[in-house]
Amino acid sequence: MSAHTPDEVVAAQLVLDATAAPSMHNAQPWRFQYARSNAIFSLFADLTRAMPHSDPTTRGLHIGCGAALFNLRVAASHMDLRPVSRLLPDPAVPELLATVRLDEAADRTDGLALLYPAIHDRHTSRAPFTDRRVPEEVRQALGEAARQEGATLALPTGPHLQTVLDLINDAEGYDHMDAAREAETEQWARSGTDEAAVDGMPEYALGPLKRGGSAPARDFAGHAPMDGRTRADFEHRPQLALLSTTQDEPADWMRAGQALQRVLLVATLHGLSSSFATQALEWPDLRWVLRDPLSGTGQVQMVVRLGYGPPGPETPRRPVADVLTVED
Repeated sequence: MSAHTPDEVVAAQLVLDATAAPSMHNAQPWRFQYARSNAIFSLFADLTRAMPHSDPTTRGLHIGCGAALFNLRVAASHMDLRPVSRLLPDPAVPELLATVRLDEAADRTDGLALLYPAIHDRHTSRAPFTDRRVPEEVRQALGEAARQEGATLALPTGPHLQTVLDLINDAEGYDHMDAAREAETEQWARSGTDEAAVDGMPEYALGPLKRGGSAPARDFAGHAPMDGRTRADFEHRPQLALLSTTQDEPADWMRAGQALQRVLLVATLHGLSSSFATQALEWPDLRWVLRDPLSGTGQVQMVVRLGYGPPGPETPRRPVADVLTVED
């Protein structure tokens, strides 16, 4: 092992940073292997954490793993290492989603290291936001962040925005009529007494129940009553962003996850809070309608709610020892 090869202590820190990424229902469906001999990380899908009802194609799982991959790249750059990543490097091992080789530092122009301070500041916020508009220059910065990772970001307005809101509302209705999906979602809700939880949606992170407003506010508690939970009015002019890719294959899902995380970190640095409104994406007959009605192109991969409001609380993460193995 050369003097420039990161040891297991550095590898553990990099994975700690990587796993600060968001994932569907905070399931954290990833596993990392680090080979000291060649300074290569391998990122695997943890299919035991898949959601066969809400995410039967594992598209959402791939997006979460893509977000963790992006955090790993940012953290490596912060340590003056150059991450060289490959998506889906072995067709014979589909659960191997990516490899990342850590090279010696070199001149960088991708701005990754500048995003590092936002990794542990970014949390999903399910609280109401204000109706303050995101400035145009910030919108442009978010769009550029998505483009740097091979995706596009659009903030719909007018009839398109209303269509997106209607589709999310329709999807919520579909969810309530699907007992298997409801049970799958509630499986990841953690009660206030579950202090040992290292994944899922803790009660303190669910946010208030929606009393009024137009913003989508998914209730992960489902039919489980939670004493003392308040109600609140959400924003009447929600600001949603649609993240899209040209194609819709596993590699595109991984790119979407990286683009999503770059957008979220840039948003955090600009003082924005964020959450997700993925309900319509989980129903194929609704997902395709989310596309831009004028162009009709692109595959919508994520719907992000943006705005100015309280930052979300930190949610639990699996111990690094549970998700990282180190090999010679």
